[in-house]
Amino acid sequence: MDRSSRARTIHELTKLARRERTEGQLRDFALAGEALTRTVIAVVDDLFFASKIRGTAEQLGVAVKFARTAEALAEAARRDQPSLIICDLHSQKVDPNELAKQLKADDQLRSIPLLGFFSHVQTELQRQAEQAGFDRVIPRSAFNAHLLQILKGDPAG
Repeated sequence: MDRSSRARTIHELTKLARRERTEGQLRDFALAGEALTRTVIAVVDDLFFASKIRGTAEQLGVAVKFARTAEALAEAARRDQPSLIICDLHSQKVDPNELAKQLKADDQLRSIPLLGFFSHVQTELQRQAEQAGFDRVIPRSAFNAHLLQILKGDPAG
């Protein structure tokens, strides 16, 4: 997005925020202006979580793309250099651990943060993901609770 397009978008968000007149929404729109340059790629089979990620990203102005294969994810990551890659460790379409190993072995992609989420009762998945190279692995409930902060790039998220 070029500078003038970004300025117009921020201007429009500011006008909309003023009309809404609530402090919380003003803060969210200001954050959205900062987030316009963020891109996230997600590997998520569950339509509920995909919808939640998409909706939250739209609120923040974060571009989100969904990959269905490891090859599509690697291609999109090389092209877009995302701020974050999110992966459901229960994915049936992609082997999350192989994906992590591939990404971390690639000089161009290894620095992209890789976050995995899992069902809290399957702690073995957490251990395997950490060994495979995931930068952060959190329970699904924490992912759901902190999605806004995660997409904003807030380290506490």
